[in-house]
Amino acid sequence: MARVIRFNTDKFDVTRERPNPINPIYGQSLLVWLREKARPQVELSEPDAEDWGWYSSLDWDGRSYMLGASASDEADGVEREWILQVVKEQSLKEKLLGREKMTDDDSCARFFQTILEREPAFRSVSVDPDR
Repeated sequence: MARVIRFNTDKFDVTRERPNPINPIYGQSLLVWLREKARPQVELSEPDAEDWGWYSSLDWDGRSYMLGASASDEADGVEREWILQVVKEQSLKEKLLGREKMTDDDSCARFFQTILEREPAFRSVSVDPDR
């Protein structure tokens, strides 16, 4: 399960992003920005393309996490909606045994959520309810 955080902004110029060679979805800008904001506490990998957007990897307290980012198409006069997913990686054994799941108080997810909530250029920051 992932923490899914949504917000609206016109802060990023998606026309400057490297094209996603798998699927034409924006999101690299958010991860590049987060990479700078998270330093020196956290070192994010260089963003890479995925079929649903972009991702970066990181280590947090000895655990692997993935950040996924994507942005909606821009509608006339409406800011893009951006989505950040924070995914806690689990081994197959952990998945089978139901261990090391993402929790509501996950410190890594909270760290990135706080960065987004504190950015004045981001509006309507919200977290999707757990499914």
